[in-house]
Amino acid sequence: MPGFLFGRNDDLRREGLTTMSFHYLKHVVEELEKRRLSQSLLEEVLQAPEQKVPALDNITCYHSRVEMGGKRYRLRVMVNDIVNPPEVVTVYRTNKITKYWRAS
Repeated sequence: MPGFLFGRNDDLRREGLTTMSFHYLKHVVEELEKRRLSQSLLEEVLQAPEQKVPALDNITCYHSRVEMGGKRYRLRVMVNDIVNPPEVVTVYRTNKITKYWRAS
């Protein structure tokens, strides 16, 4: 996959990766590959999410609408932002664009 930097480097898979002020847990590296999500798309959402909403105790959901393969999705990135650097816990896409949107 063009621009896809994760998944094939065993060191990154074992240790996770820290980039752009976020630490990606090993699980995230695996999920990017499994779900065929690009690192650049993940980074776009982390740098400029359309919304950031509380998800669980220490987890904030960064999410944005994205286009993939000609279809619209919401990319949801769960981040533990009480640690430094913030840890990306998981990432996934959903076609339920409006379900997760929070009115201001």
